[in-house]
Amino acid sequence: MYEIPTVVGIFSAFGLVFTISLFAWICCQRKSSKTNKTPPYKFVHVLKGVDIYPENLNSKKKFGADDKNEAKGKPVMPKSSLHLDLEKRDLNGNFPKTIPKIPSSSDLENFTPKLFPEREKDSISPDSLKSTTSVSSEEKQDKLGTLFFSIEYNFEKKAFMVNIKEARGLPAMDEQSMTSDPYIKMTILPEKKHKVKTRVLRKTLDPAFDETFTFYGIPYTQVQDLSLHFMILSFDRFSRDDVIGEVLFPLSGIELSEGRMLMNKEIIKKNVRMSHMESMCSDSKAVLRSLLKSSGRGELLISLCYQSTTNTLTVVVLKARHLPKADVSGLSDPYVKVNLYHAKKRISKKKTHVKKCTPNAVFNELFVFDIPCEGLEEISIEFLVLDSDRGSRNEIVGRLTLGASAEGTAGEHWKEICEYPRRQIAKWHALCDG
Repeated sequence: MYEIPTVVGIFSAFGLVFTISLFAWICCQRKSSKTNKTPPYKFVHVLKGVDIYPENLNSKKKFGADDKNEAKGKPVMPKSSLHLDLEKRDLNGNFPKTIPKIPSSSDLENFTPKLFPEREKDSISPDSLKSTTSVSSEEKQDKLGTLFFSIEYNFEKKAFMVNIKEARGLPAMDEQSMTSDPYIKMTILPEKKHKVKTRVLRKTLDPAFDETFTFYGIPYTQVQDLSLHFMILSFDRFSRDDVIGEVLFPLSGIELSEGRMLMNKEIIKKNVRMSHMESMCSDSKAVLRSLLKSSGRGELLISLCYQSTTNTLTVVVLKARHLPKADVSGLSDPYVKVNLYHAKKRISKKKTHVKKCTPNAVFNELFVFDIPCEGLEEISIEFLVLDSDRGSRNEIVGRLTLGASAEGTAGEHWKEICEYPRRQIAKWHALCDG
């Protein structure tokens, strides 16, 4: 009965001894294999960062002596900055520092600096700079581009033909994108019976139209008495199209019997006649008074629509341009307040978001006002353009009032929305002093 535990104890003692001896033998084998094994990887000198590629460390090669023996049989290669002489290392494995040679005083005396020839600069006075810049700016303002066209007469069909080829160097009418959307209207003077226009070309200052217009029923004998009037415009989606300029070309003295003739004319500013202005404006004195009062305040683009069925007035604040400088930095943060009045009493108010650091703001914000009475006889609407300033009170940049008693373009705009309800009508208005 006591023999079984004794046998188990003997076997466990033998197993423990065997396990310990096996563990010790494995450790010795690993230690010996580590000392004799050649590393298959490249290693980097820790002190200097020099890459060393050993071939076989166990082949009893030494870096110092064997390199000399190999150098006898091989041609001598120039040592670069990365190939270091390992024999010159000290006991710690470091390479001796090379001290740069300091030039002596005699070397400095003998040293002559190399001079490079400089370009001769033209002497430019500030007066000449001012004159050149002023002349260039005036030329840029006066030049409105060049129009290229051709004229021809077809004797078989008794037709007068005009080909509008292109225009070059047009000014930018849209100050946001610095481009224009040009098109051309052409009229044959003096009767003004024949009026045509080209297609609109988007975002270009050098439009190439290449459109031919044929006018039938014009005898060749009457061609000498005619004149061609070209009006160059820029399309504006929100308001009246901007006039870039015009070209007037009389046909007197032009011989079309020889065939097609190519022409090019400078575009000039539109000639606004006083009689034409008086015919368009019923009260010229009121217009001049409003223009004098609103000089330098900027302009505001407003769109209005009166819905007679629902008795509502839709107001869209579209754009503002040429706003004056309100801050010391020369920039302003404009926004617009819209006030609705009934019998000189304010009944509703709205305002747009603030546009940061711009004299030409784009709002595109819509407001709908309920009209408390039928018709717009006693209704007026006021627009206040203000400059947002956190540190002080917001300053009024300009003011605009639309209503039945308004004068100039404001009165015309109000009259149009009353005559044409349910139609969205947009116009630019000059701002008055606040």
